[in-house]
Amino acid sequence: MVVFDEIAEQTGDDQWDEWKRRVLDASDEIASFVARCRSGGDAEVIDWFEGSFNFCLRVTFNKGNSDAIIRFPGPGHTTFRDEKITNEVQVITLLLERTTIPVPRLLSWGLTADSPHHFGPFIISDFVDGIHLSDILKDPADKKCLYLNPNIDRQILDDVFEQIAGILLQLFQLDFPAIGAISKDSTSNTWSVTGRPLTYSMNELATTVFFPVDKFATGPFESASTCFRFLSHQHITHLWTQRNLCTNPKEAQKQYTARHLFALLTEKYSINAHGPFRFFCDDFRPQNILVDPKTLRITAILDLEFTNAMPSQYASEPPWWLLLAGPDSYLLRGRSIEEFLAAYEPRLEQFLEAMGRVERKRG
Repeated sequence: MVVFDEIAEQTGDDQWDEWKRRVLDASDEIASFVARCRSGGDAEVIDWFEGSFNFCLRVTFNKGNSDAIIRFPGPGHTTFRDEKITNEVQVITLLLERTTIPVPRLLSWGLTADSPHHFGPFIISDFVDGIHLSDILKDPADKKCLYLNPNIDRQILDDVFEQIAGILLQLFQLDFPAIGAISKDSTSNTWSVTGRPLTYSMNELATTVFFPVDKFATGPFESASTCFRFLSHQHITHLWTQRNLCTNPKEAQKQYTARHLFALLTEKYSINAHGPFRFFCDDFRPQNILVDPKTLRITAILDLEFTNAMPSQYASEPPWWLLLAGPDSYLLRGRSIEEFLAAYEPRLEQFLEAMGRVERKRG
């Protein structure tokens, strides 16, 4: 398993903390800015919260409007911030146009140059009430809230899985002829792939291991095999550029072997190599899903910034988050792959049954 470069991680955390302090110091100014972007009048920040990449402020208004959220991706934890926000706005717009997937209504957005004190690009959207689905599903005995409750009521999971299956099926129906970030042509009113696929992995490499960002993709890919070949080169670059990548020779050998085997397999497993390519969100997981705590109905899907048209395998593979934590988290915390599979496979079967029920209902 690859660990972060501690110096890179600490540098990023320091940047984030200093930037967050400046944002909070300017909360009154930000509230006024949000009010101007909406309908004017007095406004104030009444709450704030942060995720892995984004910092959010909740703003309330004196004119009776519903509350709004302004969300900034923060330096130190995110790279290519303007690109990230631009991509996410396009994704939200498409989903609102073509699906019934619940996403917060977009009120305004802008790039770094448009924001107060150039704090960064931003999205202003309706505040959506709810709690994170992961808070419902988590194991109460797990202090770090990483793992699924092994004793959770099966009916709760059935209800949740059916809703998520419906969302994934809608995403799967959005297909494109190339791999990358999508945008809408204002003249023809059509959607197409126009940018490189900005992924969760790219952001992690750029912020936590000093990966050379000029080695990332610069545009869309026309085929799955081309995309996978480029990804294999990226894996090799990571191997040679991250300091202290491994803690012992045996682990280093595993990292080297895995990367070169991946390169050999790219042609063999490029299914539907020339498309169509399916919509896929790297960061889709229960931690980014809001639900009504009483009914468990999904109220919002959040954090869609790493959503791209991707090779169909991405959207067709079993979800990694069925236990909340993926296999990498199990292994990093001393659990075995056998323990992971023993817990995962029954939940996968349950999820596939839910997917089948949703497909049959839709005909």
